[in-house]
Parts: sequence; C-alpha cells; structure tokens
Amino acid sequence: MADKRDYYEVLGVSRTASDDEIKKAYRKLAKQYHPDLNPGDKEAEARFKEVNEAYEVLSDSAKKARYDQYGHAGVDPNFGAGGSAYGGGFQDMDIDLGDIFSTFFGGGRRANPNAPRRGSDASASLFLSFEESARGCKKQVEVTLVELCTECGGSGAAKGTAPTRCPDCGGRGQVARQQRTPFGVMQTQTPCMRCHGSGRIIQTPCSVCRGSGRVSVRRTVGVNIPAGIANGQVITIRGKGNAGQNGGMPGDLEVQIAVRPHPFFEREGNDITCDLPLTFVQAALGAEIQVPTLDGKIPYTIKEGTQPGDTLRIKGKGFPDLRGRKPGDLVFRVVIEVPRNLSGEQKDLLRKFDSLSSDKNYQKRSSFFDKLRKAFGGD
Repeated sequence: MADKRDYYEVLGVSRTASDDEIKKAYRKLAKQYHPDLNPGDKEAEARFKEVNEAYEVLSDSAKKARYDQYGHAGVDPNFGAGGSAYGGGFQDMDIDLGDIFSTFFGGGRRANPNAPRRGSDASASLFLSFEESARGCKKQVEVTLVELCTECGGSGAAKGTAPTRCPDCGGRGQVARQQRTPFGVMQTQTPCMRCHGSGRIIQTPCSVCRGSGRVSVRRTVGVNIPAGIANGQVITIRGKGNAGQNGGMPGDLEVQIAVRPHPFFEREGNDITCDLPLTFVQAALGAEIQVPTLDGKIPYTIKEGTQPGDTLRIKGKGFPDLRGRKPGDLVFRVVIEVPRNLSGEQKDLLRKFDSLSSDKNYQKRSSFFDKLRKAFGGD
C-alpha cells in the first residue's frame, strides 16, 4: 500500500470536495484515460484503473470515512481479517463516531450496524457514433462491480462457519461509557473496540473475500440508448451498481455518454448543422441538388439569388427530443466557393459578365458604397 497514491490526489480534488466535485473530476479523468481513446497505451490503462479505484472509495460515504481516518489500510480487505478475533476488519464496518455533543449530552443511539445498507453507485463510459446518438440503439458496457461473495453468501465467514454476535457490545456495535463531568455523570456511546462497530465477530474469514463478504467482478451490462441522447449526458440504470450490505438494495450504474465527432455534421441543441458549398452559378441561378441527411441524400431546390451565409432549413430532420417534443431541423449554412485555376476563356466570360452587371445586381455592394459616399461626402 506504500506505493499507492492518495485517492484525492489521483482525482485532483481537495479533501473537502463535495460528492458532485468528486463525480465531475472522475468523469473527466475516466474519459481522458479510457482504453477506447488510448488503444495500446499501458500507462493510460493504468491511470484509468487508478482513477476507478479512487472513485470507488471516495464515492462511497462509508469507505470514504474509513479512508479519511485510516488511509489505504481502512479500505484494504486484508486489514483486520487474517485470523484476527476481530473478524472481517473494516471492509464490513460502518464506523460512525457520531456527533460528540449529541452523544455527550443526549446519549444518542447508533443505528443497527447489521441493518440493510444500499450499495454504492458504479460508473462506466460508453462511446457512440453520431448516427447512434441520433437514432438510439442497444449497447453493452463492461464495468467492474462489487458483488456478494458466492463462496460465503456475503457473510464473510468461511463455509461451515458463521459470524457470531460480539460479546462485548451484544451485537449493537457500540458500548456505553460513563464519565464524571462538572455537570454530573454522563453516559456516551462509542464504537465497540472488539468488533470495530460491526456488532459481530468472524473467527474464520472466507478465503475468497477474506472476510469482507464482497468481491470485485467484471460484468457486461446491456444499455438501452434513447434516440436523441447528447454527448456528456448520463444514463442511470437502477439496481445495476455495487451490491448492498446486510440484504440492502444494490446501487445504480451511471453510464456517461461520449459521442464521436461526425465528418461534416455538427449538433446545436436538437438541430443538425452542416456547411453547404455551392458554386457561384448555382447560387445565382438556383439549382436542383442532392443534400446529405442522416437517412441518406435527398433532393433540394436552391433558390435563385441565394447568398453566402444564408441558412437553408429542412424541418424535422434533426435530433429527436428526449422529452417527446418537436424534433430538431437540418440546417445548412451556404458557402459560395470561388473557382480557381480558370482558363483564359473562362476569365474572358467573367469579365464580360462583370461589364454587363450593375449595382442593381448587387444589393449589399450597392448599399455599402452608398454609405461610404455619404460618410466621406463624396458624390
């Protein structure tokens, strides 16, 4: 454990970081070092595993509390397990020192240490093509999950044995302490030193999970991608996260979506945008052309006198709306391409065309020079 980096340092957050700050830092780093984006990069793969390990601890309030108090030892399944009379160590514990003032003055009671506890949420990243995000699809994602140990059924005790109630605290996980104060004799509740607050003792730990009752496994989970999902959005799959404890419900699986860029389409809200290059003749005279959509090419009429920068809109050919509202549009931005490598004949024809043109053929040009003459007092 000595060579392990501090989990807060791994995620680049302070020890006072909120759950949202921790989650945001994790998602950024998981995307940066994801194996799909760094094929064959062993260093990136190692960093990805390190980031996931750090998030697994810091996203779980119980593990985070143990880590803050004991460091890496507090979340090591070997700690306090190997043949110790204290049993499963800190992996199974839910040590809560409580509020000193509430216990000191109110004698507050701690929740049952063996009550069901919900599992923590798990996270994964999923990459989609532009078309998949628009149309929706079914995908599979691989994720490392914490599940109940099948060898011991989650008890943490070796086969043929079972955890026993701690004789010091009677299974409550806390013991009463009395002390004399200027206000009289006060009673406080403190975690049991013998069972470390778990309320039970495992004499013979399970050889597979080493007394923790849980193991890490690699699973493939199916994900239904709704049509219209956007880059950076998160799909939550209820009950597919890490296993709970003491019969508690499992956590959720949060799948962060990353959409790969398209060669020429872009997304703006629910609209799909694209530059549409036209020749001078097509823009000036109008034309019948084929334009691209996500469903293939379709015919489109270019109106006479189309200008650079004009937007051409095809209704309903954008992204579906996740809330069932009207879908977006397909929007083309007109780009007039100036021809190059003209022959002598082509140049002569253009000069002749220009000599036959007047200001009435160029609305913006005529307006510009009118303003220029007025500004400088010309004729």
